[in-house]
Amino acid sequence: MFLHRLLVPLTSAFFSVVINPLFAQSKPSDIPTISAEAQTTARSVRPEAIEAHMRYLADDKLQGRKPGTPGFEMAAQYVEKQFKTLGFKPGVTTSAGQTYRQAVPLRRAQVREEGSTMTLIRDGVDLDLTYGKNYTFTPNFGQPTSEVSAPVVFVGFGVSAPELGYDDYAGIDVRGKIVACFNGAPAAFPSNQRAYSGSAKAEVAALRGAVGLITFSLPTDVRARIESNSPRNRLPIYRWTNASGKAQRTFPQLKVVASLGDSTARSLFDGATKSFEEARKAANQSQPQAFPLPLSVRARTQTDLNDGLVGQNLVGLLHGSDPKLKDEYVVYVSHLDHLGITRPVKGDSINNGAHDNASGVAINLEAARLFASLPKHPRRSILFVAVTGEEMGLLGSDYFASNPTVPKEKIVANLCLDMPFFFHPLLDIVPYGSEHSSMKGAVEAAAQFVGVKIVKDPIPEQSVFMRSDHFSFVRQGIPAIYIKSGSTTGDDRDGTQLNLDWRATVYHTPKDDMNQPFDWTAAARHVQLQFLIGYLTAQDNARPIWNPGDFFGTKFSAASASKQN
Repeated sequence: MFLHRLLVPLTSAFFSVVINPLFAQSKPSDIPTISAEAQTTARSVRPEAIEAHMRYLADDKLQGRKPGTPGFEMAAQYVEKQFKTLGFKPGVTTSAGQTYRQAVPLRRAQVREEGSTMTLIRDGVDLDLTYGKNYTFTPNFGQPTSEVSAPVVFVGFGVSAPELGYDDYAGIDVRGKIVACFNGAPAAFPSNQRAYSGSAKAEVAALRGAVGLITFSLPTDVRARIESNSPRNRLPIYRWTNASGKAQRTFPQLKVVASLGDSTARSLFDGATKSFEEARKAANQSQPQAFPLPLSVRARTQTDLNDGLVGQNLVGLLHGSDPKLKDEYVVYVSHLDHLGITRPVKGDSINNGAHDNASGVAINLEAARLFASLPKHPRRSILFVAVTGEEMGLLGSDYFASNPTVPKEKIVANLCLDMPFFFHPLLDIVPYGSEHSSMKGAVEAAAQFVGVKIVKDPIPEQSVFMRSDHFSFVRQGIPAIYIKSGSTTGDDRDGTQLNLDWRATVYHTPKDDMNQPFDWTAAARHVQLQFLIGYLTAQDNARPIWNPGDFFGTKFSAASASKQN
């Protein structure tokens, strides 16, 4: 009965009755005012339209929307048709004219295991390791064969964050050496800063002059062990390439990037000035540390490279109405791709990706309809981008944010939607990114209109802030917001546990289809939030800015400053 109740679509008229009293709540004077036109438009949201979009995009005939497949092309054609129907103009200019398609050139790389080796050298004695058992490699995107032999230095978490009072590299020279470090980042860091720092190890090591990187897990971090992730780590990975054919977000100066199993990692510390257990305790106490390990590593990585795949971003443009501000842009993004066809689970091999992320695309399409239905376009222009290659590593969004179809310095904000989690009523939200910029006011105004509370991240260990397409814009110095539901369900269920259970049993499997208990009222509220936050941002005289001294605003200050010039 409960399942049936959640699956019954709601009419727009009924939904407006639900929402009207929520808007009547008092509103503090320090958040933006929502115009009467925007209020009326927000109430016209259609839950049934969200469901219809999702049912098409998650249909078996699209075969999981993997980039480069006929199924992805069907999804792209669907989104393109929606843009045209809504009156959104093609957002891409090419030598052939205007189009909705932005080509994303991709390079595929996969380690050739039979030609790859890793040897520990201690006191002149070689110990050959076994691929998949003791270690795995990350492919080298720069050359088919990469070789290195160098001493190893342990650098704690491999994190350099002086702005947070922490630097594992302080006082040690790692030039020409291979650095070894724990996965993750200091627990003392705030959640988002911890997520970023844990992901930036290769970049930091390369900047410090290292020639290789070895990572391994703390004993408590079972999820990150190669014993758990070996099948996934052995799959090919992708990067986008620039006009010169160079793969991006790669660090060719690192001649080896390896992950070690737990017992192999512990053996690195034999005879060192500090034992593995002592290093672990220091890491758990968020203490920077670095010291040489009494061994060298000789490694050879062989990589099969292929440049045959070209992805597609879909870009729709709604021109702004203000003579000056129309040349600035608020960008909405959601990823259109999913995993395609994989090994069968109970006879089903199609990864439909209903929640991940037909839901985000559907909600953004309905938000686009709200923008198109306004009596007058917002002052700033609005771009809706359905990106490719998110499941491959945020590739489509990173390509767009790095090579936007409008002047980069004119993009003022980004709103992302990916797996918002509407399996229960939407009573509270986690607006990832709102604590970093002046967009917080727009988020608060929208949340009050919809009648939801703003809460803190209930699952900081999942590093959500780093795991979707908004972060591609953060890297370019652009303030971004990414909203997911909170934990309150209105009954005796724990929303956080529902989320974690879903991730453990449904996420990235063929079970993520339309036979799930979606709450279409909650989905419609997500539309309202998306629409109103972007609308208020587009209407404001001032563009969003990073908070003074913000970690991400400072970290990517070069990109941020270029927009102000």
